Amino acid sequence: MKQGKVLLADNHQNMLAGVRNLLEDIFETVFMVADEVSLMEAAEKLKPDLIVADLSLPVTKEINIARRLKKAFPAIRLIILSVHDERTAINECIEAGAMGYVFKRTAVNDLVPAVNAVMKGSMYISPLIEQTIVKTDKTA
Repeated sequence: MKQGKVLLADNHQNMLAGVRNLLEDIFETVFMVADEVSLMEAAEKLKPDLIVADLSLPVTKEINIARRLKKAFPAIRLIILSVHDERTAINECIEAGAMGYVFKRTAVNDLVPAVNAVMKGSMYISPLIEQTIVKTDKTA
């Protein structure tokens, strides 16, 4: 049985299309936006069950898009998609209230499990992230 609505935000059309393909079997409705203003307006109007947003969307007033979304919509379920593997970026998103953090390069394998976990109220971090952080910590 399909779930409600998901809102995807990424300024790369190819990424939006790929993520949409992954999620259209899970959600009844998949909305896509390509910028921060459209994301905030769509989140307000559509009240999605989940937002999947690119961390690198330009942000006007906040440190990152996760903080801005959670401030405006505290109850929203949020998964961040990103190319960034720095511990500070990941921690900032989790501290801001994101329930998932998925590398763009592993989205094909990680996004559906992330959605399933987050929709059940659990946290999901791409397994590759932990490997990357452990490697970075050991080499530092």
